[in-house]
Amino acid sequence: MAKYGEAASKNVESTMRRRKRGTLKSGSGRTVRSRKQAIAIALNEAREKGAKVPSRKSSSAKHSRKTSGSRKRR
Repeated sequence: MAKYGEAASKNVESTMRRRKRGTLKSGSGRTVRSRKQAIAIALNEAREKGAKVPSRKSSSAKHSRKTSGSRKRR
């Protein structure tokens, strides 16, 4: 079963075109140059429109995973 729906794919495609043209803006109004940031914006917009996109990982889950692996064990 596919993780992302067709609508999400189309949204990412159009967002990448907007980034290439230099018309894609972030929330603060600055021009987006990063490919990863452009994809994140596209998936967020697709989520808001109701497309089939997995939900974002919570910040607490990311934080606990990062800190647990970086601690030195004695």
